[in-house]
Amino acid sequence: MKIKHALLTALLAVACGNAFAEKTEYQIDPTHTMVIASWSHMGFSNPMANFADATGKLVYDRENPAASTVQVEIPMQSLTSFVPALDTELKGKDYFNVEQFPKAVFTSTAVKAVGESRLEVQGNLQLRGVTRPVTLNVVLNGQGEHPMKKVPAIGFDATGSFKRSEFGIDKYIPAISDDIQLRITVEAHADKK
Repeated sequence: MKIKHALLTALLAVACGNAFAEKTEYQIDPTHTMVIASWSHMGFSNPMANFADATGKLVYDRENPAASTVQVEIPMQSLTSFVPALDTELKGKDYFNVEQFPKAVFTSTAVKAVGESRLEVQGNLQLRGVTRPVTLNVVLNGQGEHPMKKVPAIGFDATGSFKRSEFGIDKYIPAISDDIQLRITVEAHADKK
């Protein structure tokens, strides 16, 4: 009886593994996704801003990462630096000009495996009406059935950077750094199978 139980458990594990090994489309969960940008303020501090409410989809193929894709939209009005006066300034014409450019979009152009659970994602960032290439270094946090939703789920962390001057945001450079550091965490869910 123990042998049968062990065999059944092994078969179920293989079946579940195969379900998550295939190419799967996921919808980004905005309630468990954060995009944090940070910069140097005159060399004294590294303030941060959170860009919330990201939406989009990602397709992940564990067996063939190059077939994976991601597209994310971020409503720029969601920006919060945790300092209300700075929020107003960053949303204004000298910086993100949110009224004219209400969203930022990242679209992948290439995905490459670079180690165990690690990926390099190249893509185009559209920000303030300008599109420039950005590379993200990505770590796969986990993939499997979501314990509450009972649907396939996946989660990643990513880091990257860009020069804000390349997007026409150059006020106070170099006192306020040109380089913007990104730290991203993403959770996404697939439809129930």
